[in-house]
Amino acid sequence: MTATGLCGSGAARQKVPACPEVSPEGAAAGTGGGRLLSLDALRGFDMFWIVGAGSLVHALGKVSDTGVIKAFSKQLSHVQWEGFHFYDLIFPLFVFISGVSLVFSIDKTLARQGKAKAFKKIALRGVLLVLLGIYFYGGLSRPWPDVRLLGVLQYIGLACLFGGILYIAARRARVIAAVCAAILLGYWALMEFVPFPDLRVDKDSLQKTVVKVGSPDPAKVVLSATGKVCGHYEEGYNLSNYVDYRYLPGKKINGAYENQPLLGIMGAVAACLLGMLGGMWLRRTDVSDKRKVAGLLAAGVAGVAVGSLWGLQFPVVKKLWSSPFVLVASGYSAALLGVFYWVIEIGKKQRWCQPFVWIGMNPLTLYLAHNLVSFPNLAARFAGGDVQVYLAAHVSKGAGSVLLAAIQLGLMFLFVRFLYVRKIFIRI
Repeated sequence: MTATGLCGSGAARQKVPACPEVSPEGAAAGTGGGRLLSLDALRGFDMFWIVGAGSLVHALGKVSDTGVIKAFSKQLSHVQWEGFHFYDLIFPLFVFISGVSLVFSIDKTLARQGKAKAFKKIALRGVLLVLLGIYFYGGLSRPWPDVRLLGVLQYIGLACLFGGILYIAARRARVIAAVCAAILLGYWALMEFVPFPDLRVDKDSLQKTVVKVGSPDPAKVVLSATGKVCGHYEEGYNLSNYVDYRYLPGKKINGAYENQPLLGIMGAVAACLLGMLGGMWLRRTDVSDKRKVAGLLAAGVAGVAVGSLWGLQFPVVKKLWSSPFVLVASGYSAALLGVFYWVIEIGKKQRWCQPFVWIGMNPLTLYLAHNLVSFPNLAARFAGGDVQVYLAAHVSKGAGSVLLAAIQLGLMFLFVRFLYVRKIFIRI
């Protein structure tokens, strides 16, 4: 992990495109030699909803119960199982963006240092992200097996590791597209045709089975199953959840299975590869900028349409990272990238996105700070306790929560702007 400045003290702080080597995602210069500001802004827009914007919308929902606020609040919460809300896009959008960034980063490393160095950097980055993810979820502070091995950072690390290796080895859009299609179809085939013990591992069902068997040992519980089934997609009753229960060691966030499951890594890798295809499209010098936007928007519509239709048979489920979910999420991601590229790179309307750029150039630092330092806790020190109670009693029901959420966002923006102005960009 390193910290780097903006190409020397003379770099203009608001003219990031002139500076090629500052992104924490390792994004290299764009096709014209400058930064792809739209990519930084989109990454920042994505992180914005994680580190405070969602809390502000939910707080406003306590003040007003109008249909618009209710609709926004609903979209900023995860679907319990099958379906898709805006908040379900946040994580796969980041994986997609990481795939786009890898194209620029790896191309630069290959040009300057060769394949061996590129492989080494990708491998080191993937391992560090996995280890950082384990640390993020508590590390070794609790005795085994209460250590969580899979999560958000681990998924990003593994997706970029496998995607990066493939890109270095192939660097052909057709090869990457073929591998991506094989992964998505292969994941579906596993879920549809591979049999697993007729056992439900949702908390209530599993607890009853454990009591019946008289042991929590998964091996003994599995032996209690009377037969085998396949092609089921209910929560707690599908191949992916069973694989986690039987073969994923350590702590699982749902008790028996993960929100980022073992088999779901296939979906994350596919999302990264789709992002790489988007990056390769933007890197092309024989395609006009307007055509690039049109291509991204068309790919976005196609992804959402195909994923939604496929979802009629293989459900759109974020907690499985199912193939249709990956297509829907990547479709929206491609469309968003096209819009940001159109407005920022072609339309040159850049001033509005500067706060997002501050965030997007230090996403890992902000993510860790938000959860380890905790901006909500810091905000409560300014306006929690009696202040929050007073506002709720004398202004409106959720006024105190709105103030806390606004302070939280303000502290976050002060933090990322401080890093930006001081030219501190931490990356792996």
